[in-house]
Amino acid sequence: MPREQGRKVVASNRRARHDYTIEDTIEAGLVLTGTEVKSLRQGRASLIDGYAYIDGGEAYLDAVHIPEYNQGTWTNHPPRRTRKLLLHKQQILKLGSRVKEGGYTLVPLSLYFSDGKAKVELALAKGKREYDKRQALRERQDRREAERAMSTRRNLGE
Repeated sequence: MPREQGRKVVASNRRARHDYTIEDTIEAGLVLTGTEVKSLRQGRASLIDGYAYIDGGEAYLDAVHIPEYNQGTWTNHPPRRTRKLLLHKQQILKLGSRVKEGGYTLVPLSLYFSDGKAKVELALAKGKREYDKRQALRERQDRREAERAMSTRRNLGE
C-alpha cells in the first residue's frame, strides 16, 4: 500500500483568527491512540474550545474534541482528553517564556495529516478586544467593496 503524500486538513479553527491576533505559528506532532487516528482519518474533529499549555517542560493540547471511533469497542478513547504535543525542547522553552510573559496563549489553528502523520498547527496569539474585532470586520468589508467596484469598472471598460 503506498504511503500518503501531502497535506490533508481534518479540522480548522476559523474563529481563532477572528478572536486573536496571531503572532507566530508552529507545527507540532500529536501523541494519539489508535482509535483517535481512525476517527481523524474519517475527518471528524473540532478545535473550537481547544487550547495548548506547557506544564513541567512538556506541551499539552486540551479540550480538542475527537469523537469516538464508530467501530471501536472497549479500546475507544475519551473524546476530550488531554493529548501530549511533540515539540523540540527549545521550542517548548521559547513558547513557555512567551506565554509566561503575559497576554499570550497557545491556540490550535488546524489539525491535519502531513505525509501520514497527525500534526497540529499552533499559534502564539494575543486576545483581541471587542473594538479590534469590529474594526477588522469593517476593514474586510471595505476591501471587498473596493474590489467589487474595481471588477465592475474593469468589465465596463472591455
